[in-house]
Amino acid sequence: MALTIPAPRFRMQPDFPSAPALADALIVDPFYLAISVDHEHDMPQRKAVLADYFAYSLGEAARTGRFLAAEDERLGAAAWLLPRSEAVDAAESAAKSDYLAATLGPKGLDNYRRIVDFMAARSPAVVPGHAWYLSILGISPYAQGRGHGARLLAPTLAEADAAGAPCFLETFTPRSVAFYERLGFRGEAEHLEPVTNSAYLIMCRPPRP
Repeated sequence: MALTIPAPRFRMQPDFPSAPALADALIVDPFYLAISVDHEHDMPQRKAVLADYFAYSLGEAARTGRFLAAEDERLGAAAWLLPRSEAVDAAESAAKSDYLAATLGPKGLDNYRRIVDFMAARSPAVVPGHAWYLSILGISPYAQGRGHGARLLAPTLAEADAAGAPCFLETFTPRSVAFYERLGFRGEAEHLEPVTNSAYLIMCRPPRP
């Protein structure tokens, strides 16, 4: 069943202590490098733009999905997007478009749109229409390997299982595949994304009894 949570009018995102950790953890991801390319010669600014992007995305997840932060929020967070009604989806999409235009540089904005369009056209072939989407998971590099990521995902995976909902994600990071497989995700399709010239894997997880 689609959510009917009303979306707010566009505003600057609230402060999320997890956002800088996400920027540190995901700065090497081809997608995030592509959308921050306008600041490729200024690493502090590049990370600041990404932290701002992550804060907005965590706010979107809090409104229309699930937002979970580590016990120490500065260590990382997970963001899920759940199926939305057409009205909520239209409002959120318009607000995000305004936000991205005001935040990313022109190259980054163009890259974002091209990458998202490419990926959105390919996921329906393997992803059920009512699946819950793990949009973001990131743990500060110095805190990785301590089980934070699995603990962040456990509550929402259990909730999805109880609701009989499948889940999916997309990853550009081969070393993360084994981690997701341990949680029940399986690779369904791999594509070469042309903007980043990088392969990414669509992984799906059926609900468990």
